Amino acid sequence: MPRVISVEDETVSSLEECIDALSVSGFEPRDEESLAHAARQLYRLGNDRSFLGDMLVAELAARHREELGNNSYGPQVIMLKPPGAGDFFMRANIWPSQDEFMMRASGSASFVYGLPHDHNFDFLTLGYFGPGYWSDYYEYDYEEVTGWRGESVDLRFVERSRLEEGKIMHYRAHRDVHAQLPADSLSVSVNVLHTSGALGWLDQYSFDVKSGRIGSILSQGASEAFIRIAVGLGSEEACDLARCFGRTHPSDRMRLAAWGALASVAGDSSARDEIWREAESAGSRLVANEARLKRAVLQGDGDASGRG
Repeated sequence: MPRVISVEDETVSSLEECIDALSVSGFEPRDEESLAHAARQLYRLGNDRSFLGDMLVAELAARHREELGNNSYGPQVIMLKPPGAGDFFMRANIWPSQDEFMMRASGSASFVYGLPHDHNFDFLTLGYFGPGYWSDYYEYDYEEVTGWRGESVDLRFVERSRLEEGKIMHYRAHRDVHAQLPADSLSVSVNVLHTSGALGWLDQYSFDVKSGRIGSILSQGASEAFIRIAVGLGSEEACDLARCFGRTHPSDRMRLAAWGALASVAGDSSARDEIWREAESAGSRLVANEARLKRAVLQGDGDASGRG
């Protein structure tokens, strides 16, 4: 499960001071000193019990003015320091209880409740307000999986616990899996998240914990959307590039997107089956297994679960 980091510090830091301190030293979660430094700065920010409320009041008061389009506020996420310069960004997350109107109106899926998943980046999270969301925590070995839908995974249940006020946890990329459950009452967490240029190519999965299988790949990059659009517009050059990507791209996920784009413009089920048949032998285990599932559905003798 995520590592609990114990911090005892009565210092109170503003958001600006926290960002400045992290910007100077950076946030490298694989370095113990950097990790401890970031945890301490986050804890000090948490000691400021009014900073987030002051931000929200200022935002609400300015709603009648022209939007600048750079505050990155949303129904659940409040961006505190956006991605950009440096190797981290910061956000606050709102976690409603079952009784909140936003939960009844939007449903639990809008808040990622009940979706077992890992993360493709490391981050620190602090329980800032309220009792905190609950999680069922699991661990798995990322290096042991290929990533295709329905693949068997050795998920090891650890415990159910919650993110209480003042508690800091380090979620480790490609290791910690959790299925979040609603907070007992409205809660807020504050995160420091590690980022890098490679993040868009690292896979994040959902899991079926009952059967111990991968549910889907959650991470999607802009390049995957671009190849689907380019092929969909009918360019021969785009189709040639997609076939090249399908066989040689260093990202298996991009290879799968390329074959999917080609299959989407194939004329009929027979033509789509031929595309996926070619994909099966294109040199990627992930693509080969996904292609097998696609062909089973097209031929009507299997399902999309990875078991038939």
